[in-house]
Amino acid sequence: MSSVILPTTHIMSSAENKVENGSTEEEQRGKKRKMSLSSCGVCGSEEAKYRCPACLTHSCSLPCVKKHKEASGCSGVRNKTAFVTLSQFDEMTLLSDYRFLEDTGRFANGATRDNLVQAPRVTVKSKKLASNARKMNITLRFLPITFTKSRENSTFFLTKEKLFLWHLKLIFPQSSSEFTQRRVSDKQTLKQILTAYIHPTESEPVTRQKLKMYVQARFDHVKVFMKVEGRKANAVRYHELDIEKSLRDNLSYKTLIEYPVLHVVLKDHWKDYPLKGPEENDKVGQEKETTQFSPSPQRSPTTGETNISRTAQEIEPPPQKKAKRGYEDEEQEEGEITDSSDEDDKNIPCDKSCDDAKDPANDTKDEVQ
Repeated sequence: MSSVILPTTHIMSSAENKVENGSTEEEQRGKKRKMSLSSCGVCGSEEAKYRCPACLTHSCSLPCVKKHKEASGCSGVRNKTAFVTLSQFDEMTLLSDYRFLEDTGRFANGATRDNLVQAPRVTVKSKKLASNARKMNITLRFLPITFTKSRENSTFFLTKEKLFLWHLKLIFPQSSSEFTQRRVSDKQTLKQILTAYIHPTESEPVTRQKLKMYVQARFDHVKVFMKVEGRKANAVRYHELDIEKSLRDNLSYKTLIEYPVLHVVLKDHWKDYPLKGPEENDKVGQEKETTQFSPSPQRSPTTGETNISRTAQEIEPPPQKKAKRGYEDEEQEEGEITDSSDEDDKNIPCDKSCDDAKDPANDTKDEVQ
């Protein structure tokens, strides 16, 4: 008789898979039953078939999903960083957090491979422009090449002529217009530059129509301002430029970022552009005041001459120490702890016993007795 040996392990694994598949199917059916018990949150007439991952709103069809997004402004994207209580924390939540960390690491790694990030911050061209601008008393700074202002900068320097051809931006705030001019010579005056824009006859007709308010005004009623760089957003100041001077003279002893940006302003709006005032002096140096005492003349008991120099040295302390002491009093803040030993030494008066101890006549009396 022949016996047949069956693979028991295979039979057991297949049976376990069937049980697991059956359990998952039952869970999905249970979820569908729970969802079918609730009606659509949009139309309210049909049974719910879908649930929004972001706000968990039930819907029955694609039109209802679109209406829900348009009405509520919901993006339909699940918030991966939403708070989950410990009782509701399960394996799916753990897997979601793990994938979120993987996406974050992948994004950070991709940023380091970007060609724009790896590009050098300062190029040979920018070094050459900065060095030549420094010779003309102009501080020229540059932005990273990822910035739009850096990409559109077309400033060029002619070595033989020692001439800057600036990329210039003109802003006309009263007409809400901006114009960009390339390769502007720094020998041109601001009046020559503005003639192509606001002159009644020499400017272009299209530009003249846009800047009608400036064309009707005289040159005396127009001023040019340039923003002071390196200041806080709540303390913006401007340089007032001279229209009759050249662009090089106006930019001298000023700081630029990439290229000059000029604001052309009419007379009624000059007050909206506060100018940069003189540098503030040191407050300690201004507020420091020294009082002088006039010593009363004393006569010597032997010679009868006035001894003013000795009394002045005893009464009037050295000026440096007096100023320093007054400075320390001003610098002491509220709640600052001072040394009590110094105050005790200052407040203790010198009585008679102290004077007697210092007087050599008392020592001779004690010896005689």
